[in-house]
Amino acid sequence: MTESPPEDGTPAKREQKKALQRRKILDAAREVFFRDGFVNANLDEVAALAEVAKGTLYRHFDSKADLYVAVLSHNGQVFEQRMREAADGGSAAADQIRQVGRFYYDHWMRNREYFQIFWALDNQELIGELPPGVVDEVTKLWESCLRILADVIDGGVKAGDFAPCDPWEVANILWTVANGLIQTEHVAPRRQLRRRELDRVFDDMVELFLRGIAPVSYTHLRAHETY
Repeated sequence: MTESPPEDGTPAKREQKKALQRRKILDAAREVFFRDGFVNANLDEVAALAEVAKGTLYRHFDSKADLYVAVLSHNGQVFEQRMREAADGGSAAADQIRQVGRFYYDHWMRNREYFQIFWALDNQELIGELPPGVVDEVTKLWESCLRILADVIDGGVKAGDFAPCDPWEVANILWTVANGLIQTEHVAPRRQLRRRELDRVFDDMVELFLRGIAPVSYTHLRAHETY
């Protein structure tokens, strides 16, 4: 039997309306925050884009800071879920790493403004202008992403696909190098030093990483140390 949609005025209908309003506000805020930054973002524009009254916006979010953290949290959850799906897309651990690398690069290409928030946290002056919850949200996201990578690497070590290593530290190395490469696109002197397009360099970085943790590399390294 097909369930009838809730009638207007029922609690279920009101909850649906609230959820839709919240989602529209988050989508509008994402656009404004990522374009203008936290300090310069205008909540009047957010409300207009979301097609809600400013009072409605404040019924969902207590403050500009509260809304900003909510946007980061929502987008972080989406990012983590998609990264997890990418990690599940290959049968072998090396293919899973490739899938995650390609997802990360493609996601950055589509959402460059979003990544700027993470990198801005290295700027101590800017941190002072951001809501306190921002650093916590970004830290949680980074930890979740590193855990996904570490689990893939750990599985590869146990399957004999990768050399014995500390999965967390190796995942952190890959994460750091990947972000460092992507950041070169935003710094003209570093960008000009590249001899090829970033997507090709990024893929090469992933392959070099995989070669470095392959069992044969580990065997050669140990043999070299012995002599």
